[in-house]
Amino acid sequence: MIWKSSEKYTDVGLLVLRVGFGVGFIYYHGWDKITGGPERWEGLGGAMSRLGINFLPTFWGFMMSFAESVGALMIAAGFLFRPLCAILAFGMFVAWLGHVVSGRGNPGHPFKNFFVLVGVMLIGPGKYSVDSWLEKRRSSKASEKQVEAKNHE
Repeated sequence: MIWKSSEKYTDVGLLVLRVGFGVGFIYYHGWDKITGGPERWEGLGGAMSRLGINFLPTFWGFMMSFAESVGALMIAAGFLFRPLCAILAFGMFVAWLGHVVSGRGNPGHPFKNFFVLVGVMLIGPGKYSVDSWLEKRRSSKASEKQVEAKNHE
């Protein structure tokens, strides 16, 4: 019966999920890639050729390395949460496809990460996030402007 009213724990649960997933992602995936340099980025970006994108592999590799490191920290903080989840989900799709096509490695990990990212992207970061704080701030400023406008009428 302790979980009878579990809705009140939803935002705390999202905070725990975001921080654990984001910190884990940078530690286990992003840090080695972002510090790997251009050679590592080129190899990583070469995976885009599986989608018919054969130009600028170093750029694509750097962008994914950046998303898996800095972007993962931003996910942990809940800042630009939905766009970053979408970017990382795309990266996990490409990683999954690479494992399936090459037959090397385990495609299960990127497969699970893809669905976690899509799921939390749809749910949102919760109220304990930078995005939520910015939205509240934006709303309060808009309300202040409306009150100010009515006072001038």
